[in-house]
Amino acid sequence: MSDCTNNATGIPASTLKELLRVMVLVRRFEEKIIEVYGLQDMKSPVHLCIGEEAIAAGVCAHLRPDDYLFTNHRNHGHCLAKGVDPKVLYAEFYGRVDGCCRGKGGSMHPAWPELGILGTSAIVGGGIALAVGTALASKMRQDGRVSVTFFGDGGSDEGTFHEGLNFAALKELPVIFVCENNFYATNSPLAARQPHPDIYKRAAGYGIPATALDGNDVVAIYLAAQDAVARARQGGGPTLLECKTYRWKGHVGPDCDHEKGCRPMEDLTAWMEKCPVELLKEDLLGTGVIEPWWYNKVVQETDQELDAALKFAKESPFPPKEEIYLHVYCEKGS
Repeated sequence: MSDCTNNATGIPASTLKELLRVMVLVRRFEEKIIEVYGLQDMKSPVHLCIGEEAIAAGVCAHLRPDDYLFTNHRNHGHCLAKGVDPKVLYAEFYGRVDGCCRGKGGSMHPAWPELGILGTSAIVGGGIALAVGTALASKMRQDGRVSVTFFGDGGSDEGTFHEGLNFAALKELPVIFVCENNFYATNSPLAARQPHPDIYKRAAGYGIPATALDGNDVVAIYLAAQDAVARARQGGGPTLLECKTYRWKGHVGPDCDHEKGCRPMEDLTAWMEKCPVELLKEDLLGTGVIEPWWYNKVVQETDQELDAALKFAKESPFPPKEEIYLHVYCEKGS
């Protein structure tokens, strides 16, 4: 294996390997959910991001622990890539006291303030305004923090998308808007909701730099996010990244929705052939950055970590009934 910088990308080999490791973690984390969900003791609805792992890995690689991250119902990959411990996420999904929200948030509402994840909103586009708000606070404090908001193509249908871009441009805020365009809002295709397919072009009306990316190409996402985050930290204002990708599973739950007629099977087949994990893996094998034994070891170690995390989550107790009203509202001292 080579530990030098990859000549084709300029990205250090160690960074490329870490990107692959993070994508494997996200993929196996969700595949483990599929394995246990049928037992029906994980009651929380789950929105899986299998097939979209490159976006979280490529963007979050540039974030500091204190940078702000806001995401949506399909948030597992973002949280893991930002550094959230898998065992507290699993515990949260099981509704257990050792979850990141002590079992009250479930899969759609994890929070980890220590990592800048102040709260996750299942409201479509709901994280956009929150990220703009923390970016405004960062600019006023001059603390060098950036805010990132992940949302789907459905989020770009919402008024808060335009309001957020407008205000961020007006105040030159350190915020990166990341649209994970998987072409469907639940089961409604993009073409049925928007007059043209290129969401990134909307940023031009606000004078915001924007680009469309292959959402399965983690190297392209990494490089684009590198520029966007650096620009934001240096006071250059917001950026919009549209990452075109495809979710392999249904809108919610561990099953596919193609057999129900919601999406064409041939689309899934075509996108699965562009698996982001396999694309990077094969590239790194071909360039000598990794060898097969290294990848196999990463998968094995990841599985061991996640099996232990599931065991921890299942053994965690449920919150006591006395906590039912605790942490529901912000409580201030008199």
